[in-house]
Amino acid sequence: MKRISTRHLIGIKNITEADIQLIFETADNFKEVINRPIKKVPSLRDITVANLFFESSTRTRVSFELAEKRLSADTVNFSASSSSVSKGETLLDTVNNILAMKVDMVVMRHPAPGACVYLAGRIPANIINAGDGTHEHPTQALLDAFSIREKLGDVAGKKVAIIGDILHSRVALSNVFCLLKLGAKVRVCGPPTLIPKYYAELGVEVSYDVQETLRWCDVANVLRIQMERQDIRFFPSLREYHQYFGITREMLDRLDREIVVMHPGPINRGVELTSDVADSKQSIILTQVENGVAIRMAVLYLLAAQRG
Repeated sequence: MKRISTRHLIGIKNITEADIQLIFETADNFKEVINRPIKKVPSLRDITVANLFFESSTRTRVSFELAEKRLSADTVNFSASSSSVSKGETLLDTVNNILAMKVDMVVMRHPAPGACVYLAGRIPANIINAGDGTHEHPTQALLDAFSIREKLGDVAGKKVAIIGDILHSRVALSNVFCLLKLGAKVRVCGPPTLIPKYYAELGVEVSYDVQETLRWCDVANVLRIQMERQDIRFFPSLREYHQYFGITREMLDRLDREIVVMHPGPINRGVELTSDVADSKQSIILTQVENGVAIRMAVLYLLAAQRG
């Protein structure tokens, strides 16, 4: 059996192209599993996984829980709002208390960038980063690239535009690392205030013109405007953002070919996308959700194999 080169999935930056391809091949097999009448396999029957979410999440948390259950793992769900963290307990103490209950793997979302790196050096369990601040969200990038591969046959050589709130997005950075490793051409697009200067040094194009970017790309991965992370105003209003950077049916109809539309969710309908775009046949948003379970099953399975 092929093995992944790491004990943890902290970020796409820390894994190889061969690791990504192995995850995809494994996810192909698990996608067959989740589409058959009996959707369970006993692969992680002796493994206990703790889901530690220090930030609110619906999609990612449910997707990981479902992936764990499909693999027959035992799961422990932890929410910071109802825990001793709210009483002042440190992250390390919280995790060590959970590990004392003989947990093998930890899936963690945390508002602090680097929280997963901090833990990985201090505890014996495998760590999967489910999003750390505005740093990385590796499984989202993997499922996005897997969905492009499924739709277009390959990622290499494809032109992928990441459009929207790049500054506050952990999805954008992981996507850039993943797509570049797989040979795609990448462009980020949005208001100048929402694109960090360092993106130009990552090997991607930077644009502030949405219509021209849509003409350029094969795939538009549209990101949510994250108002909850914005302590100052980066643009005048949501209405004005939509006017200049929102994607509408009319904009897609002006193109000379069909492009693929993606969104990691949740969607602000009428802001970054109109409903007739989000629900169109060009959209693979619901396919992304389905693929998320297969990709997370693959990651859990491959990391669990490193425990041997």
